[in-house]
Amino acid sequence: MDRQSAIVTLPSGFSFDYSNLYGQGFVTQADVTAIAARINTAHRAIEHMRATGEICGHLSKDGTPEKVLFSQLPYIEDGRLNTPASIARLKEFGKSLRYKVDAVLSFGIGGSYLGNKVLFDVHCGEFWNSKSSAERQGYPKLYFSGNNIDPRRTVELVEQIKAEAQSVMLIVISKSGSTLDTMSTFMVVYDALKQAAPDITVQVVAVTDPATGTQETLLHKLAGEQGWPMFSVPEGVGGRFSVFSEVGLVTAACIGFDIDGFLAGARAMDEACKTEDIWHNPAMLNAVLKYLAAANYGRDIEVFMPYADYLKSVAEWYIQLLAESLGKRTDRSGREVFYGRTPIVAVGTTDMHAQTQQHQDGKKDKIVQFVKVAKWANDPVIPDAFPSAAALSDISGLQLSQALEAARKANAAALSADGRFNATFVLPEMNDFHLGELLYLLALSVAYEGELADVDAFNQPGVEVYKRLLGPMLKKCRR
Repeated sequence: MDRQSAIVTLPSGFSFDYSNLYGQGFVTQADVTAIAARINTAHRAIEHMRATGEICGHLSKDGTPEKVLFSQLPYIEDGRLNTPASIARLKEFGKSLRYKVDAVLSFGIGGSYLGNKVLFDVHCGEFWNSKSSAERQGYPKLYFSGNNIDPRRTVELVEQIKAEAQSVMLIVISKSGSTLDTMSTFMVVYDALKQAAPDITVQVVAVTDPATGTQETLLHKLAGEQGWPMFSVPEGVGGRFSVFSEVGLVTAACIGFDIDGFLAGARAMDEACKTEDIWHNPAMLNAVLKYLAAANYGRDIEVFMPYADYLKSVAEWYIQLLAESLGKRTDRSGREVFYGRTPIVAVGTTDMHAQTQQHQDGKKDKIVQFVKVAKWANDPVIPDAFPSAAALSDISGLQLSQALEAARKANAAALSADGRFNATFVLPEMNDFHLGELLYLLALSVAYEGELADVDAFNQPGVEVYKRLLGPMLKKCRR
């Protein structure tokens, strides 16, 4: 396959252009052929995961085998994690907030924040909370907390809510209920708002482990004691994959996000990626080319660079997905490999000014992954506002999207001309369906790459390291 035909396009119009990642001077056909057996093994492993939830060597925190079930999430079916009844309940929850709740505060960290922020940014944009209730179609304002322990912002958030809201819904997301960042800020805000009664009414919804009895978590028990409604953090779904579950969809319901369309996009991507033909399977192809770029050419940094402000949170979500899934000290046999590509957030055109000096002239250790939006819902034409200024007059008449795409193409061309690896995901439009396609492709790609590298892409050692570091220090603070 030559570079001119190096593009995979799905029926929806979503495409993966890898022409600056594959071919002479980049990853070659010989590179791909050399690991053909491993690619086939990886594909069989992913097919087995889809069918059974089993991934070789994956264990839970207590050392017992644990299923990996995120590939179920796009399918709304009885017997799966997302059922017709569970989706209907989410939609009813969203309807119950309209014109009744002024503000929702979502408390979560990791995927429980990052994935939810993606849905908010793409659907709502920056100015949602400044719009009137009618402009929001009765859906509440939405704020995020619990993703960092910040005294100043927490206090200012409380003051903001007191000033603008009479009815508040707190959504606290924690599988265990003992997540320090989330629970500490939640308790501060909950207590402050409860003390503001009767001027403010406060409701709470918990999103936590559904297990009961001897397996009941702290938050599940607390929610039962307090009478708080509950949604589930599903078993077999790590936080960084949870945006397709009730963890993310509960936020989606609060803002009128198209849950069905989002899951349909993820489902369409999953169906496209069931083929064993690498050249028509975008998730497998993405994983293989980036794995080879790192292994054979030292390109072990990935700059994720959407050309859209409201997709910056996608890059931030991807940072956790890539870092936590593939940053591994050992392979499955216990051999030290120190595997993983370092992810970096960038946004075009902002970071063409801030980072491109390094991308274009620094070490040849990077892949730049662009994300392009092909068609914008609103696309102003640059006016000839100052005809006497020739440099400004020259750009008049262009749509903003044309100027944006000219910048991206110039960046890509300059990189590829100097043998610097880059690729582009193209979203036909920025909507819920295509967002589902993109996020699911990235999630499935790390699963494929884990198989290629023979590392467990689904364990979470970083969380345990964080807890080990923090526990003794907190005990010292209390003395």
